[in-house]
Amino acid sequence: MDLELTGKVAIIGGASKGLGRACADVLAQEGAKLTMCSRTEADLHQAAEEIRRETNADILEFPGDLDSPKTITALVAATVERFGRLDVMVNNSGGPPLARAATANEEQWETAVQRSLLFFARMCREALPHLRQQGGGRIINILASTVYQPIDNLALSGATRMGVVAYAKSLADEVGRDNITVNNVCPGSILSDRMLSNVTSRANEMGISVEDALEERAKETALGRVGEPAELAHLVAFLASGKATYITGTTILVDGGLVRSVL
Repeated sequence: MDLELTGKVAIIGGASKGLGRACADVLAQEGAKLTMCSRTEADLHQAAEEIRRETNADILEFPGDLDSPKTITALVAATVERFGRLDVMVNNSGGPPLARAATANEEQWETAVQRSLLFFARMCREALPHLRQQGGGRIINILASTVYQPIDNLALSGATRMGVVAYAKSLADEVGRDNITVNNVCPGSILSDRMLSNVTSRANEMGISVEDALEERAKETALGRVGEPAELAHLVAFLASGKATYITGTTILVDGGLVRSVL
């Protein structure tokens, strides 16, 4: 299937590792031009170079901390200056602090709200004028399965990202007639640095090894295994494509059947 992404321009946050890196890999394979952003310049450069070697993709490296609104503004401006357009925004940020609902402190809440709620609104706001100029585009928010089902020590993830679900639904209504779609993708039990951090915390609490904790996490899924980042990235590429023209305002799980909710 031709996803019609050749020559399209995509911005990907958190692109040096994990889910963001996987999205960059797949979009580059489909012929898109990329702006990859990450806090850590060395990791970002290494990831971009590896993707260039594998796909010959045209990539702009943009090191920066997306917790800062000024960085977001500069990221979008640099992308449009380099490529002359913007078609796809993959909003992926670092996760909020690990914390429980009863004991999360003010600093943890502040970080969570900035990183896991306002970040998405800022990225969308900066992207929209350029998507409209192109006659349409795609916004894809990477959230978490916590919007469906609580996970120990991730109370702030669910609380803030539920706000993104509501925001994205409203935004989809507002920009649909501009041929812009807005969708959320929710990973669960997909192997990444973020997941390993949570599993390690869980292992320490239970007094077991990380390997055993990962095995327990795998058993919680319908498929009986932990997922790979590419398994989420393929969905992101489809939602970014010209084949997903009638999908908007949705929130889609990629969790191997971890969440048992019927809705």
